[in-house]
Amino acid sequence: MSTELNNLVGDYLGWLKDRTLLRQVDDWFEITTPFLDRHNDYLQIYAKKQDGYYILTDDGYTMQDLRMAGCELDTDKRLALLHQTLNGFNVRRDGDELITEASPENFAVRKHNLLQAMLAVDDLFYLAQPSISSIFFEDVSNWLDVYDIRYTSNVKLTGKSGFDYRFDFVIPKSKKHPERIVSTINNPDKKAAQQIFTAWVDTKEARPQDSEAFVFVNDTYKPAPPNVMQALRKYEIHTIPWSKREDAILALAE
Repeated sequence: MSTELNNLVGDYLGWLKDRTLLRQVDDWFEITTPFLDRHNDYLQIYAKKQDGYYILTDDGYTMQDLRMAGCELDTDKRLALLHQTLNGFNVRRDGDELITEASPENFAVRKHNLLQAMLAVDDLFYLAQPSISSIFFEDVSNWLDVYDIRYTSNVKLTGKSGFDYRFDFVIPKSKKHPERIVSTINNPDKKAAQQIFTAWVDTKEARPQDSEAFVFVNDTYKPAPPNVMQALRKYEIHTIPWSKREDAILALAE
């Protein structure tokens, strides 16, 4: 198992390197990455060296795209969620731009964090959907509270590669169960599944040996695609449709 995971992490890092393209645009370098947004377009960021360090930015793409889709982050609740998301990756907002700074030593990690922040903010697109009256993350949090399940929310964990990933909840080890790392997927698709199992594969090697991963999948408005569920379970992730959340009480509460 350890050898297989080592190979998977190595394959992932090789994939990142092979699929990343660099192009100079005036004083900036455009970096095209293999990560996809909800339009299945490759994410691009821009880097510029200044006074011995690098400025990394999305050039306002993420926020502008949300606005064009009809998602205005103009309420206190939505702005708080946005800032909470960005703070988890050491990324700040300057107008529409998502920005971070990097030294030559931490460039790879800061670049990775900016991309993860862009993907996380991109997922806020579901807030534009009028049929959704509450945030799925809050639904899961409230459900955990109802059953007095102890947890820490919005936890950033470092994987074996040295990259950081944000998980929605971590439930500490108990007498009956090991540490449980819990994620939520509001819009179950291939991209969301890829983010989850990539983060878990990299993080698992750096956590206690018996740690387990759980994912709650929102199937309130449409059934969860079987291929998404199967892909997550292939990586030994307990995948739970929200409609069957009661099945997970004992595994999480004890």
